[in-house]
Formats: sequence, C-alpha cells, structure tokens
Amino acid sequence: MSNKIQRMKKNTMNDLFRHMQDDFDIEMPSAGHEHRFLDKLKTQQNPVIVGKFNAFNYWRPFLAVAATIILCFSVFTVIQQQEPELRDLANVSPELSQTQSFFVSAIEQEITAIEAQRSPETKDMIEDALKSLKVLETEYQTLKVDLTESGNDKRVIYAMINNFQNRIDILKTLLEHIEEVKNLKQYQHENTI
Repeated sequence: MSNKIQRMKKNTMNDLFRHMQDDFDIEMPSAGHEHRFLDKLKTQQNPVIVGKFNAFNYWRPFLAVAATIILCFSVFTVIQQQEPELRDLANVSPELSQTQSFFVSAIEQEITAIEAQRSPETKDMIEDALKSLKVLETEYQTLKVDLTESGNDKRVIYAMINNFQNRIDILKTLLEHIEEVKNLKQYQHENTI
C-alpha cells in the first residue's frame, strides 16, 4: 500500500512540473551581471563578517539597559522639577505678603517674650502652648497645599489668616496666664513677709 501512495505522489509531482513547464524562468542573466553584483558587494560600507567575535555585539544588551535607566532617571528628574512650589499668603498678593510678614513678626515677638518669662511655675503652660502652635503650623502647611491646588481660593486664604490669628491668640492668652502666675507669686511673697 505504501508503494501505491508513493506512485501517486510521484505522478502528482510529474503532472505539476508538466503543467508549469512554460512558467519557469530559464533565461540567463545579461552579460556582466555577476561582475556588477560583486562590485556592489565590495562598495558596501559595513560588510557582514560571519564567524568573528565583535565586542560591541557582546555589550549591546548592557548598553541598552543602561540607556533605558538613564532615560527613566531623566524623565523622573524632569517630572520632579515640574511639581508646583507650595504657595503661601506672600505668593498671592503684595498686601497678603505684608499681612503674612506682620503675623510672622508678631508671633516671633510673642514667643521671645514668653521664653523670657519661662520659670518652673510657667514651664508646663509654655510647653502646652508651644505644642498647640506646632499643631497650628501643621494645619498651615496643609493650607499651603490647599492654596496651591485651589488656585488662590478665598476660603483658603481666610483660613490661613485665621490660623495666624489663632496662634497670636494662644500666645497672648499664655502671656496673660504667665502674668497672673507672676502676680499670684508676688502676692504670696508679700503675704509671707
């Protein structure tokens, strides 16, 4: 049975070649074709050398990885530089810049006055007030982010001004309490004499 299949395949192949006999290209190339072909091969700038070790081909994958890392680092650096700077009152307008300067100066003066009044009797009060100021400073940093994202929203500006006022109120109240402690201490001292 296998001989029969082989004869069928052979007949099929023979029939195929007989039908396509006129379609085969059996023409000879024009004169000088081989010479022109060899000249073209010689004029190629980068001939392909088969079988030789090329160091560049060995390093090519590593260079591609290094180039990718450098590109990613560059893109990351550019993106980092484009992040907007946090805005505060001084960035909104010259008037608000003056307002911020006034509040910062007043707060620094109050803190200096309070530190001058520090004593064993006032230590705890001062520490509590400074903790409250730190909380308000943290809130102010959040407000700076909100101001940057909102594009100078008036509500955020008012909240920032209110934050400064709250800090000054805490410091003034603390100074009043320190003064009361001093007066009480002086009164007790006078009564003991």
